[in-house]
Amino acid sequence: MHFQHAAPEGLDYAVNRYRREAERHYQVLNDHLEGRSFIVGDHYTIADMSAWGWLDRAARVMKGQERPLERWPNLSRFMDMMNARPTVDRAHAIMNGHVFKTVMDQDALQAMYPTSFSPVSKGTIS
Repeated sequence: MHFQHAAPEGLDYAVNRYRREAERHYQVLNDHLEGRSFIVGDHYTIADMSAWGWLDRAARVMKGQERPLERWPNLSRFMDMMNARPTVDRAHAIMNGHVFKTVMDQDALQAMYPTSFSPVSKGTIS
């Protein structure tokens, strides 16, 4: 997601490389979910919760696609099942109530690229 949303323009190789990697991961999980409801065993586990958290952001990962999981029917089915859970509404309410920083200032750059900042050269990117 970094190269699609935060990196400087002109890094098409990186954008394509990491997007293809996300697609590969989606395919692995899609294949694993064939004939299964849950990722591990027959019950809802932390693995399902974790996968939901990442898959819920598929529109961001697959920037520009209106229905980002359409190519992966088992992921779509999994997300439909997960999104029917009452806890998902609560999770979305928490996420929607949080204000994320959108300005790419020096503090944001330092948080994103900590190795580019030293105590002596704070505020510059090397």
